[in-house]
Amino acid sequence: MDKRILDACCGSRMFWFDKHNKDAIFQDIRDEEQVLCDGRKLYVKPDVVGDFRNMAFPDETFYLVVFDPPHLNHIGKSSWMAKKYGILSPSWQDDIRQGQGFRECMRVLKTNGTLIFKWNEDQIPVRKIIDVIGCVPLFGHTTRRNSTTVWMAFMK
Repeated sequence: MDKRILDACCGSRMFWFDKHNKDAIFQDIRDEEQVLCDGRKLYVKPDVVGDFRNMAFPDETFYLVVFDPPHLNHIGKSSWMAKKYGILSPSWQDDIRQGQGFRECMRVLKTNGTLIFKWNEDQIPVRKIIDVIGCVPLFGHTTRRNSTTVWMAFMK
């Protein structure tokens, strides 16, 4: 495979500077267009429609994997936040934990590759996520003062 990067749940590619990066495969379980409450259009148009819990890529395919799963579980299904970010399923701990999402991201990551895990702790704190995945990040960074978004780096 000629792509070196996987965004395992890309959504609308909000944090990408180049939303069509030629080295990346953008995957999401959704392929849709939504109109947000303020009238803006939201496009979730992945290269690959797939579930981060069971990806169709071979083992050790990518040098870099970005894992930014849905992080809200107490939210209305038709709210603009749900449309924009997706919703955690009731089985979110199994979806995220080493048994599914995190493990799948590590499986498709090459040895010595890097996993960037983005989490917003508005509803579920990062310390609980670290407990659930069973792996401590190398380092992390909380964005902006008083923000609840944390970026974490792991290495395989």
